[in-house]
Amino acid sequence: MAKYVYWIATGLVALVYLGAAAFYISSHDMVAGMYREVLGYPTYIIWPLAILKIVGAVVILWRPSAVLADWAYAAMFWHLVLAFGAHVGAGDPGWSPALATWVLLIVSWLTANRVRAVKSAYAPAVPAAPI
Repeated sequence: MAKYVYWIATGLVALVYLGAAAFYISSHDMVAGMYREVLGYPTYIIWPLAILKIVGAVVILWRPSAVLADWAYAAMFWHLVLAFGAHVGAGDPGWSPALATWVLLIVSWLTANRVRAVKSAYAPAVPAAPI
């Protein structure tokens, strides 16, 4: 069961991040307008965010090392907390995807050690259940 929960949560987080990166790249002008006018953020952060979203999604799916995966989870955690706060603070209704993805990210991180061969020293140490 943990295997399904982990892969569904992780797959959805990766899908959100890859989809957002694709949107940032394909609709740069629209995203720049939202960043500038709605959120009050500088537009130069759009390209680095798009690239980091792709990198983060690849790292949590591939998990080349536990340390790298933990950094990706931490970066995504804070990115989603800050995205939620930015949308709420701006009165923008775009906060719900950030909150839903944040919950999925936590579920992914909590179940990763039960499923993945590369174990994190920081995730809960739960023995793997028979699959």
